[in-house]
Amino acid sequence: MDGDVFDRAESFAKEIFKGDSSGHDIYHTKRVHDLARTICSKEGGDMDIVRLAALLHDVDDRKLFGDNGYANARRFMDSENVDRSVQDTICTIIGQISFKGKDTVTPTTLEGKIVQDADRMDAIGAIGIARAFAYGGSKGRSIYVPDDAPKTGMTEEEYFSNQGTSVNHFYEKLLLLKDLMNTDTAKSMAQSRHDFMVRYLDEFYAEWEGRA
Repeated sequence: MDGDVFDRAESFAKEIFKGDSSGHDIYHTKRVHDLARTICSKEGGDMDIVRLAALLHDVDDRKLFGDNGYANARRFMDSENVDRSVQDTICTIIGQISFKGKDTVTPTTLEGKIVQDADRMDAIGAIGIARAFAYGGSKGRSIYVPDDAPKTGMTEEEYFSNQGTSVNHFYEKLLLLKDLMNTDTAKSMAQSRHDFMVRYLDEFYAEWEGRA
């Protein structure tokens, strides 16, 4: 694959997410790309597929664009004359990596597992906390409501229609991701980020209740 395609894919994603304040900006894309490269270098797999899928992984995200049949990813790859079989592989990865409650799937390829792990890694830890509150704020969600309990075991449709608080999102998704990592590399990397979120929540509740 032409090495310049990755720079053009980054520029394409940057234009797609221009002005984003939901935590799905170009910097998220770049972090996922860099994490995916790190994981791929240790786990194997086709690095070109991993890089392109990581750079395009959010350009058709259902949360942001609805169910559009990968129109943005296809448009970019068509403009680059990417082989149709490679396009299909990339689109399959894009379609499989998102968290969907109990309907979440494990990608069918190593490359998909790597990109999913990288995307999940950016949803946890210090950056994950910041992104959770940024996304919640962009959707008009409350930070925390004590008598609003988290909803676990949601289906895909229930998960995408859920309007719970940002703190509930920790229990509905973020704290689950450590144990859902696919690769040994990601599992090792995720532990410290997970532990940081647990400590953050302890501090959050202490401050909320006036104990700190």
